[in-house]
Amino acid sequence: MRGLPLIDRSEVQHSSRIELSQSALQNNVDFVREKVGPDPIISAVVKSNAYGHGTRYFIPMLTKCGVKHFSVASSFEAQEVLKACLPDCEIVIMGILYSKDLEWAIYHNIQYYVFDLERIRQSVEAAKRVGKKAVVHLEVETGGNRTGLPIEQMEEALDLLKANAKYIDFRGLCTHLAGAETLANQFRIRRQIIRYNEFYDLAEQKGYLPSLKHIASSAAALTLPEARMDMVRVGIALYGLWPSPDVYNMHLVEINQMSDNPLHRVISWKTDIMHLKDVKEGEFIGYGTSYQALRDMKVAVIPLGYANGYSRSLSNKGFVLIRGKRANICGLINMNLFMVDVTYIEDAEVGDEVVLIGNQASNSITISSFSDFANQLNNELMSRLPSDIPRCIVE
Repeated sequence: MRGLPLIDRSEVQHSSRIELSQSALQNNVDFVREKVGPDPIISAVVKSNAYGHGTRYFIPMLTKCGVKHFSVASSFEAQEVLKACLPDCEIVIMGILYSKDLEWAIYHNIQYYVFDLERIRQSVEAAKRVGKKAVVHLEVETGGNRTGLPIEQMEEALDLLKANAKYIDFRGLCTHLAGAETLANQFRIRRQIIRYNEFYDLAEQKGYLPSLKHIASSAAALTLPEARMDMVRVGIALYGLWPSPDVYNMHLVEINQMSDNPLHRVISWKTDIMHLKDVKEGEFIGYGTSYQALRDMKVAVIPLGYANGYSRSLSNKGFVLIRGKRANICGLINMNLFMVDVTYIEDAEVGDEVVLIGNQASNSITISSFSDFANQLNNELMSRLPSDIPRCIVE
C-alpha cells in the first residue's frame, strides 16, 4: 500500500527454532566410516528435507564432513540438493522421476534408479535428445516387493543397457533391503542378499557389469559386512540415531561392551514461554475435559502445536524442559499451542527458553523418548518438522 514504510521481514521471529550441530554430524560420519571401512562410498540419504533437518543447511554440513554423494526420493528433492551442493557432488534419485523430467536429470548429471524396461528405453531416447549419457542404477526385485526389476527381465535389461552403452552409463546394481534393522527379519534379509547375488551373477555371465554394487541402508551398513559392497546409503545414523534397538544391541555385542554412545544427535528444537496462567483446582485446561486441575496450578503456554510438527498424540503425556526442569504437558495439543505444568518451576518467566528436543542444564529430551511418547518412528517425527522453521548451524 502506498505510503507505508518498507519492513525488514528478516526481523520477524518464528514460533520455534532448530539448531544443527556440525561437530555431532562429523562424529556420526566418522563412526559410519569406521564401521564400513575405507572403501565404500558413503551416500548420505537426504530425502524428506534431510529428515527434517533442512536440505539447504545439511548439504553444506555434510560436504564439510567430506560427504559428496547424496540420495533422494524425487526429482524435486534432487533439484533442492543441486542448489545446495558443490559441482563435484553426485546425486541419485531413488524414487519418483517423471518422464517429463528425464531430460532435466540427464542434463544436470543427476543419476536415477530404473526398475522397468520401459524406463531404460525412455532413458536412451532422452539421452539422445540431450546429447549426454543417462547415468542409471538398475534396481532389482529381491523380496521387498516395492520397486525392482524381476529376475525374468534381467537378461533383456542387460541387453538393452549394453546395446545402448553410448547413451547409458550402467553405474549401479542395487536393491532395497526390507527391514535390516530387525533381528527377527534377518532370515528375509539373508534371502534378499542371495537373490541380489543371483542378479549380479547374470550380469557377470552376460559380460556387462555395473560400476557399483549397493544394497545397504544404515542398519545393514552398521551390522552386515557382506552388505557394504561398493557403496552404502546411510540416512538415520548420520542424523545421530540408531535404526533400531536391535542394531544398537548388535553394536554392543560387536564391541563387547554393556553401553556405548557413538552416535550424537545433530538436531535440537527450541521455543519460548508465550504466557503464564494461574489455574484453580477443579478447572479444566485447554479444549474439552481431558485434563482437570487436581490442585491450584501454574501453567505455561507454549506457542506451537501439531501444525508445527509437534504431535497431538503427546497430549497429556509428553514433556518439555524449562530452566533445566521437566514440565509435563497438560491438556490437548492444539494446532498452534499447548500448555505445560510449571507449578514447581517457580522462577519460570515469559520468554524463557523451552526445549522440545535437546539438552538443558543436566536434563535431555532425546528424539527416541519424544517418539515413544508420540508413538512415532524417529524418521517419521523428524521428517514431519515443517520446512519453515528456521535452522541454524552450531558447532
